[in-house]
Amino acid sequence: MSKPTQAAPAFQIIKDYLLKEIQTGTWKEGDAIPSEAMLAEQFSVSRMTVNRAVRELTSEQILNRIQGSGTYVAQQKYQATLVEIKSIAEEIRSRGHIHRSELHELSDNVASELLAQQFQVMPGHRLFHSVIVHFENDVAIQVEDRWINSAVTPDYLEQDFSRMTPNEYLVAVAPLQGVDYSIEAVLPTKTVAEMLHISSKEACLVLHRKTRSQGKIATIVTMWHPGKRYQFAGSF
Repeated sequence: MSKPTQAAPAFQIIKDYLLKEIQTGTWKEGDAIPSEAMLAEQFSVSRMTVNRAVRELTSEQILNRIQGSGTYVAQQKYQATLVEIKSIAEEIRSRGHIHRSELHELSDNVASELLAQQFQVMPGHRLFHSVIVHFENDVAIQVEDRWINSAVTPDYLEQDFSRMTPNEYLVAVAPLQGVDYSIEAVLPTKTVAEMLHISSKEACLVLHRKTRSQGKIATIVTMWHPGKRYQFAGSF
């Protein structure tokens, strides 16, 4: 005979309710949530019980409490791991969110002197260039500006990047041998700001990454992220 399922603690029920209202869009970023007194009355619990639910969501950066004003839905910061190279689509799906992308450029080019030096090839070497904007729940969170060595991935231009990300394709055809990266906070160009739907005065977190495969420099990518919507995280 199976044991009866135990009811969740009252604070967890309130916490789940608040999360659901935020995730379904009933309350959006910056919206005030009901006061603790109103929630206590709604759920027939003590203020202390409500306070625990609100306090935990605040520590998880879901809510933002402002002394003397109220509690508001915080601006969500999407997270990316640095230690393991993952597809941004995989990152987004792991959070239970929806990924989509917009392809802004997919072109065949010859390497300039600067790019040739960076890729350690001769000037005029064939390179591919793609610019893609990635969205999480229809919020633009990354502009991916990628240069690709044609000697490593000759079929790059033939891929449908509405069905897969460049990273997912590259992992399959060009196993990673090494990576160098750096991160900086800078103001976006006008074009990047327009693609991210932000002000050109809003700082971005920019990841510069160079990957190696088959004994060659495979890709050089610059990824722009709105600073207010994004954070990097990693562990060893």
